[in-house]
Amino acid sequence: MTDIASPLKRISLTNPVHLLATGLGSGLIYPAPGTWGSLAGLIIGILLMSIISLKIFIIFTAVCFVLGCYLCQKTADDMGVHDHGSIVWDEFVGIWLVQIGMAGFLAEHLILGNALVFGLFRLFDIWKPFPIRYFDKKLENGFGIMVDDVLAALYAIVVYHFIFSIVVL
Repeated sequence: MTDIASPLKRISLTNPVHLLATGLGSGLIYPAPGTWGSLAGLIIGILLMSIISLKIFIIFTAVCFVLGCYLCQKTADDMGVHDHGSIVWDEFVGIWLVQIGMAGFLAEHLILGNALVFGLFRLFDIWKPFPIRYFDKKLENGFGIMVDDVLAALYAIVVYHFIFSIVVL
């Protein structure tokens, strides 16, 4: 019989899969591991975008999405829990997508822009408006863990650009 009450006991940060799936350990910070994971991803994204081109960052993020399907599924299997809160690789990829979506907009206000997309991404990731909640419930695999954050990122990008268009006009 498995110990369902303590899934965190079944993972180890010395395992590279678990380390990445938990967002380099940021998903182990409570309360709000998804928020901490998103914040860690945001900081990493800011650093990466300052040293690599947008095109390379887009490719990197796409590769991280594909890799994340495996990382999240393997860690969820090891924990015995689908999409445990400590699995935040999906938040990393989601926040990187919103950073890609804001690239070039409000560039002179980098802190404001990143704060805005962070807040919007967290709002949609927590709220899960249609169809995010549907996919979150129906897809019980690594792709399902990843795709709800991609959809939350798309919502955040759309709202960000709507806000940007109002501010500029």
